[in-house]
Amino acid sequence: MLYEFNLETLREDLYDITPLVREALGKSRIEDGIALVYCPHTTAGITINENADPDVISDLLLGLDKAFPDRREFRHVEGNSSAHLKATAVGSSVAVIFNQGRLVLGTWQGIYFCEFDPPRRRKFYVKII
Repeated sequence: MLYEFNLETLREDLYDITPLVREALGKSRIEDGIALVYCPHTTAGITINENADPDVISDLLLGLDKAFPDRREFRHVEGNSSAHLKATAVGSSVAVIFNQGRLVLGTWQGIYFCEFDPPRRRKFYVKII
């Protein structure tokens, strides 16, 4: 079963989409398997990370900015090469096991949509297998 979700991103940020993935899982009524979360955009990504301390998100964004700063040497006309680099580093999908209808995530883990080129109207997909 494939589920599509829309997301409005106002700023560069990591958006917690764990509740939406759980929503897709509940609609599927499948008890055991894998949830594949996929982003079809080249300047955004999907990751799993801590969802307890919001400072972790700030630190991740700061680290990505330091690792992939804007550079005058970039040739891409749109001027968002650093967003493409960040999206490549993060990746476009994650696979999450679920068991007895529940995502198997660590105590502090959440699933995030990573926006690197805001503001945008985005979408992501959840495939329940």
